[in-house]
Amino acid sequence: MLAVFPDSPGVELARTLDLSGYSWKGVATPELMGRLQPAEGWMGAVVCCDEDPEGGWAACRALRRLDRPVRRILVLVTGAHIGDLEIRENLFDDFLLSPFHPRELEARLRHLFYNELTAPSSSVVEHAGLRLNLETYQATFGGSPLDLTYMEYELLKYFVQNPGRVFSREVLLSEVWGYEYFGGARTVDVHVRRLRAKLGEEHAHLIETVRSVGYRFGSSKWSG
Repeated sequence: MLAVFPDSPGVELARTLDLSGYSWKGVATPELMGRLQPAEGWMGAVVCCDEDPEGGWAACRALRRLDRPVRRILVLVTGAHIGDLEIRENLFDDFLLSPFHPRELEARLRHLFYNELTAPSSSVVEHAGLRLNLETYQATFGGSPLDLTYMEYELLKYFVQNPGRVFSREVLLSEVWGYEYFGGARTVDVHVRRLRAKLGEEHAHLIETVRSVGYRFGSSKWSG
């Protein structure tokens, strides 16, 4: 059962959840997250921070503080509030910009609950110690799992598949996000910063900033 905040989500969100086969329950206030939690706990949560940012983030905090904390939280934010993500990284696992495309929401949710599945070795790409499973969205570095959001994974996959090439932020938005995206170039910078942090200080240089142009991944001296 997914928790959804608030209890009357938009028509597009409700329709996408229903058509994707998710069982969900709307929760009116953060305080009710614990009282309405199923006996087996919430499987995850979709929290709308686009119309009521403070209420949404309060709901995320409440979900994290439950006796059985919710570890899979997807938040919806507007482009105007994308900066909030940088100071609240511990409150969510993935985010989606509102207004959203239903197919992207479906893909994000599938990613959150898909990591236990396996896939044939032909669906794996590797570079310099990175190993990405294209079927399950699993990522490892040196054998250790990387906990990536859907778009972090998609961006890293694009880099791995195009090592050594320089891409502008606009090209990355077009190629990775794949449609007109309301977050602008700053969205790319946020995802690159998060990827570098998850790769660790020792390997953050794999994603190189090319001044006045954009980013390059795995230049020749690091290629495997």
